[in-house]
Amino acid sequence: MRTISTQWLSMIDYGEAWELQKNLVREIDREERGETLLLLEHPPTYTIGSDRHPEHLLYGAEELDRRGISLYEIDRGGDITYHGPGQLVGYPLLYLDAAGLDLHKYLRTLEEAIIRLLAEFGIEGGRKPEYTGVWVGDVKIAAIGVKFNKARSRRGFVTSHGFALNVKRNVEQDGFQGIIPCGIAQYGVTSIEALTGLTLSVEEIGRRIIPHFMDAFESEHAEEGAIETEIQGS
Repeated sequence: MRTISTQWLSMIDYGEAWELQKNLVREIDREERGETLLLLEHPPTYTIGSDRHPEHLLYGAEELDRRGISLYEIDRGGDITYHGPGQLVGYPLLYLDAAGLDLHKYLRTLEEAIIRLLAEFGIEGGRKPEYTGVWVGDVKIAAIGVKFNKARSRRGFVTSHGFALNVKRNVEQDGFQGIIPCGIAQYGVTSIEALTGLTLSVEEIGRRIIPHFMDAFESEHAEEGAIETEIQGS
């Protein structure tokens, strides 16, 4: 059984978290660090993945600046999405051995962990065959976009990027109005708070997803190992 440690990083700038992921991917590849799940929030940010469609960003540079929203073109799969306060972001940094490798299974397992968490709150999460992510009926509650980094010291890949689960109602209003999320115009987004009326902190949802994540990935939860980086605690 694999062992995965977790780190709660609280609110952290997107660019800093991206650099942190790159550093940890290298350490995990070299077996200098064990597999790790980062849990955090970001300030208001749009990220555009490798399926780049600039037309899906509805705000111009001046409006982005007025609203205080950062914009990054990044190396994960997928189109444009929003990260911001009230949303739990998870970055699993896991080694996937080349033997029996199934990249689609990895995505489905991420979805499964979120679906199991939602069931705690009486929310029936599900999938849409043509899209990645977790849905409640025809509204999306969690987006998923990942990168499979080819390992240099062994045969396989180390994952980065991950999932964004809408916890607070404000997430739907604050950031998704300025984009066509993942290029999907016909469906909206929702949150745990909007569906249940419960007011829960993002950190609490982060704590609650850990056992579901470990079960879905058939893993044990390790003691948190400190991340040696100057951005720790930012």
